[in-house]
Amino acid sequence: MKKKTILGMGTALALTLGASAGFAENIKIAFIDPLSGPFASTGTNGLHQYEFAAQALVNDKGGVLGGDMFEIVPFDNKISPKESLIQLQVAIDQGVRYVVQGNSSGVAHAITDAVAKHNRRNPDSRVLFLNYAAVDTALTNEKCNFWHFRFDANADIKMDALTDVIAANENIKKVYVIGQDYSFGKTVAEAAEKNLAEKRPDIEIVGNELHPIGKVKDFTPYARKIVASEADAVITGNWGSDMLGLGKAVIENGFSGPIYTYYAAGSGMTAAFGETGKGSIRLIGEGQINPPPSDEATAYYEAFKAKYPDGNIDQPRISNVIAMLAKAIEEAGTATDVVAVANALEGMEFESMWGTKIYMRPDDHQAIQNLHVGAHTDENITFPYDNSDYGLLSESTVEMAGMDSATTCDMKRP
Repeated sequence: MKKKTILGMGTALALTLGASAGFAENIKIAFIDPLSGPFASTGTNGLHQYEFAAQALVNDKGGVLGGDMFEIVPFDNKISPKESLIQLQVAIDQGVRYVVQGNSSGVAHAITDAVAKHNRRNPDSRVLFLNYAAVDTALTNEKCNFWHFRFDANADIKMDALTDVIAANENIKKVYVIGQDYSFGKTVAEAAEKNLAEKRPDIEIVGNELHPIGKVKDFTPYARKIVASEADAVITGNWGSDMLGLGKAVIENGFSGPIYTYYAAGSGMTAAFGETGKGSIRLIGEGQINPPPSDEATAYYEAFKAKYPDGNIDQPRISNVIAMLAKAIEEAGTATDVVAVANALEGMEFESMWGTKIYMRPDDHQAIQNLHVGAHTDENITFPYDNSDYGLLSESTVEMAGMDSATTCDMKRP
């Protein structure tokens, strides 16, 4: 049993304890996401959420395994799969055994493949990939593997819940689907067509197109096509600067219907949409911010804002990643044997401060949890985003969304 070591007391205290007592160690978690370029604000805000969660939920409580602390180590991947693999190898060479990433499913595919190959070749330095936001359904279907866990709902689960809301709105007769031209954008489009056909076959999809990711400077041509189509609603999986550019262009060109999104809040977007987004922007996601679902969530959010006044907790699942990893390490009794940690994560049930139970489904390592559809508004907002008056107010909830969803995952376990 390791004795708890108080950090910051200096080397002399550690030497006094002696080698036989054991020392607290940092458990390094590599954060591989964009910290420069067009999606830097999204990546930086995510990094701050990880740093805060590690400190507040683990380190301030004495760490794990008698005193080991979580350390978030940032790596800028410039939203490039190639650069991500370089940074992944650097992280592994530094002794990292846990990797978190979320921005771009294309990057996630590269990382999960690389981690699987590394673990086959290097059984003494295996790595776990904790995916917090890359939601291409294939990652927990045909591309699943034992070393990958997804803490966000996948694109199909989100679309299933989102189209329940759309199908219930009898005023929606025409829908325009638009997204980024890569695996995630294609998955969103396919799921939208499939679910709407099943739930509201009378709805006409009047547009379904993809655009280059991170390269469109002016979305006006796309917005004009959407308005000309006479669509009643828009569905998009866009995120980061692509979401802001598309959303503003659509609204400014006269579209007044609901814009159903996956990622349209925080990182400057909420403030930028401002009054124009009210009544239009709808977002589906895990975790309820407004109204706050618990006293713990309220205290956590207030403490985060005190440390990062310009930041937002726009991805509550990040705290779930950290808390569930800590719980798995404690249950496994080790942080270095990632197979044991993975086995502890499989089937874990966890009560999140954000108003939901999370179940890590063993079949495909897909987190099952409540999903909320929130509206961009300045009314009844306890925790606004971007130091504005606006935030997301939960309008509807789908309980344990995707619990019975099918998976094609055929997982090979070590």
